[in-house]
Amino acid sequence: MAEMTWEKPLASTAAKPKASALKLERLKFLIGGALLLGAVVYLVLSGTMTGARFFITVDDLVNNPAYVGQTVRITGVVLGDSIAYDARTGELQFTIAHLPNTDGDLGMALHLAAKDPNATRLNIYMADETMPDLLQHEAQAILTGALGEDGVFYANELLLKCPSRFQEMQPSDLAEAGA
Repeated sequence: MAEMTWEKPLASTAAKPKASALKLERLKFLIGGALLLGAVVYLVLSGTMTGARFFITVDDLVNNPAYVGQTVRITGVVLGDSIAYDARTGELQFTIAHLPNTDGDLGMALHLAAKDPNATRLNIYMADETMPDLLQHEAQAILTGALGEDGVFYANELLLKCPSRFQEMQPSDLAEAGA
């Protein structure tokens, strides 16, 4: 009978990756990870910067010429006597006034801003629009669009907040409602 022995091959004959090849692989993963991390940080920062302000005021828009032609979101109080709507063409025009800080009673702030003769006013133009039910005197308007060189704000989106929903209820109102 023949004798058979098994011998472990020498380490030098086995196929081992070289140290430089391992370093190159690690470097590729580090660079890829750094690029992904950089992209995530950029997206978070740019999203935070653009979303930091939900809208700008009429005063900010009118007093800063850098906003002309740029798409922005603004807010103001609707002046009811300025509303003009042409149902045939879908053109909607109205004027908004500057709405100061509304941290307190929004209904009162809308009322005071609409009555202020010194408040900055801005003409709004919208094309191909239906007449919104909530477009009325002293409604808060949040508009997206661009300020034209002619001083008119050309809006393409309109969000309205009805002023009657922001009026403070009195105890007598609760008693009448049956609460």
